[in-house]
Amino acid sequence: MLVWDVRPADAYARGHIAGGAINIGDAARVLRDDNTEDFIATDRIEKIMGAAGLDPSRETIVYGSRGAWQPYFGHYTLQCFNGRNIRVYHEGIEGWTAAGHTVSRDASQLTPVALKLEINPTAAVSTKEMVSRLNNPDVQIIDARTPQEFTGEDIRAIRGGHIPGAVNIPYEQNWVDPETQTKLARKEVSNNAGMSLKRTADLKQLYSRFDPKKETIVYCQSGARASETAGVLQELGFTNVKIYDSSWLGYGNTLDAARQQRDIF
Repeated sequence: MLVWDVRPADAYARGHIAGGAINIGDAARVLRDDNTEDFIATDRIEKIMGAAGLDPSRETIVYGSRGAWQPYFGHYTLQCFNGRNIRVYHEGIEGWTAAGHTVSRDASQLTPVALKLEINPTAAVSTKEMVSRLNNPDVQIIDARTPQEFTGEDIRAIRGGHIPGAVNIPYEQNWVDPETQTKLARKEVSNNAGMSLKRTADLKQLYSRFDPKKETIVYCQSGARASETAGVLQELGFTNVKIYDSSWLGYGNTLDAARQQRDIF
């Protein structure tokens, strides 16, 4: 079994799960283009992951910081390349150390592997595929952004607003205390314990309006926050979850798609 620490290299060096956790640096930055926030070329991903021995076909546990979306991005990345036995340790390094488990500062290195990665077409949808699903009663859409982004008050593309038919459930709602990041910034709390996942029963209630058997598409601004909600839904038993990887960057900046958007102003 592989253990993948997706945090930046300096955080990994300060202490990581003992027993062989590997690291390629900040995975969300290393594996995505800084401008488009899409995956870099597959052949480059093959070289980066292969050099680290990070093979999607192996059972893998991904972790980072408690509550962060980055481990779920790692989870999504491996699923995009046909990883089938991937899990996220949501409590992250904070939960690991709080439980008294061993932390190491020695870098782990697996034997490099020659990868030939194939894209899993069931993991994500493109902008064209997203538009084709509008008004389809068999498709349910979840917007994992903030309420301000959803309503168009906070505009981060050519146009603000949301995809028609989407239901807004910010990804922070998956946490015990969705206000934890704000409280940390204001120094109202001293740690990120509030970013632990809600109990399973509470998460099921949060998503009770959705059918676990229907195709469920999750999006945000660039697919990052959506990856956490998608991972949570899969843990709850949703069987057909996809991420709209380009998310609002793709939809809001594509005029042909934006013309089909509801007029929310």
